[in-house]
Amino acid sequence: MLSAASLLLVMMALSAVMLLVLSSLAHSGARGIREWLGANGLAVAALPLFAARGHIPDVLSIELANTLLIGTSVMMLAGFRRHLGRSVPWPALGACTVAGAATIAALHYGHDSTALRIVAMSVVHAGLCLAMGVAVARALPAAPRRYPYLFTIAAAFGVSAGMIARGAAYLAQAEGWMPPIDEPTLGLVFFSLGTLCMPALTLGAVMMANAEIIARATYAADHDHLTGAPSRRAFFAAAERERARSGRTAAPMSLLLFDVDHFKRVNDTWGHAVGDRVLVEIVARTRNALRGQDLCGRLGGEEFAALLPDTGPATALQAAERLRVALQRSAQDAQVAGGAGVPYTVSIGVATLAPGETVAGLLSRADLALYAAKAAGRNRVMAAPATQDPDRLRA
Repeated sequence: MLSAASLLLVMMALSAVMLLVLSSLAHSGARGIREWLGANGLAVAALPLFAARGHIPDVLSIELANTLLIGTSVMMLAGFRRHLGRSVPWPALGACTVAGAATIAALHYGHDSTALRIVAMSVVHAGLCLAMGVAVARALPAAPRRYPYLFTIAAAFGVSAGMIARGAAYLAQAEGWMPPIDEPTLGLVFFSLGTLCMPALTLGAVMMANAEIIARATYAADHDHLTGAPSRRAFFAAAERERARSGRTAAPMSLLLFDVDHFKRVNDTWGHAVGDRVLVEIVARTRNALRGQDLCGRLGGEEFAALLPDTGPATALQAAERLRVALQRSAQDAQVAGGAGVPYTVSIGVATLAPGETVAGLLSRADLALYAAKAAGRNRVMAAPATQDPDRLRA
């Protein structure tokens, strides 16, 4: 038959496993890992002390063990707050640990009561777990994935409710408010429930860390590291989705392909650092010039594209001209406007999706229009015809 000591050892083994899992994420860059590692380390240290009660001095199995166990909940809460980008109130958490330890000592050396010690510990852990659940719940709207957050919220609130029930049961027993229940049975029930508390909270933490890692990797794959604009892959995926929608609804779709005129000269004259600032500035100003539904992506080097859903050829040509003017920076503008601090212009090629056309075909026509704009003197807009005939390009 299971005993409290064997359940404690099972919980210690589970915490040790969670230590190994968290250790595998130590260099992932996920926030909160260090604190969660500390929490499980404290649990591994505390639980054998509880299991050795009666075989080692009481100061180790009661005062030290309970203080370490308070530390597990404190470090778990600190890890969740760190993970969520919130400050960790170390002074308040330290004071909570000291107060809990002092209460345990008072209920041992002052008024010796195992039941009241359990009540006190239940209140401390219930409050800390409640704080974990509240912190994660507040961050749920911005969660990269909802399920890990919902699991953690349920685990934290569930542990808190279990601790409250545990404290209430022992308080009722101590005060004689309820018929006596066999103490070993009562202890075994709550020990059985408590065995999964730390592993459940840690599992939620691992899932949240994993969601953050996946979100970061996805963002890195879908965004240009310099400008923050959608990457070539992400831009073409969005264009393909919009092309499919256009085919279903017959809504028009246009594409602007543009790059910085004489960009090599910018790099050679002012240096690559300034050239990078120009590219960052281009993306920022393009976003301001386009509609919220439009998408600007960096295709590579100094070449950019803007996807214009629900936009026909005439409107696209007007949008391209507005964009050209918005991006144009004269020498005088560069002196007074800050930013990259250098003059530059852009040339833009415009193409509108033809029936049955692929995204590659649309891009090819926009590229022909951009080439024509360059050949015509740069700093201008050229619209592509509905076919690949370059002789029909027009400004």
